[in-house]
Amino acid sequence: MTGITYAHGDATAPRGEGVRIVAHVCNDLGGWGRGFVLALSRRWPEPEAAYRRWYRERATNDFGLGAAQFVQVAPRLWVANLVGQRGIRTARSTAVPVRYEAIDRALGSLADKAVELGASVHMPRIGCGLAGGTWDRVEPLVGERLVARGIPVTVYDFGA
Repeated sequence: MTGITYAHGDATAPRGEGVRIVAHVCNDLGGWGRGFVLALSRRWPEPEAAYRRWYRERATNDFGLGAAQFVQVAPRLWVANLVGQRGIRTARSTAVPVRYEAIDRALGSLADKAVELGASVHMPRIGCGLAGGTWDRVEPLVGERLVARGIPVTVYDFGA
């Protein structure tokens, strides 16, 4: 997929100038405690606090699969909590929690926010860690929703 820059490094330390949005996938259970979110919480407390509040107040807001929440963590830096995972994988479960259609819908909201802010987007391979998805299914969604709208996207592979 052309238009996506791949980099070795930490997505919580996005490269470049200007407004940047760090995007990641969350579950729909209000759980925050494994995977990439731990790196986010080590760097900034706001995304976790906002996500947990969003989940707690879900009866009165848009929380659910396909929703996106944007949390400003610095003057030119945001975190996008994208709900793209149904539940979590446990030792007893065999199904993968990723929901590609939810990631696609959340990426649409992310694209709108990036255009509004004039921002670039930075992410790990969203939906491909604990959510159990595959990058060959997620990458085209990123291309269609973000790259096709002229939004610069950098995907980080940590520790590679």
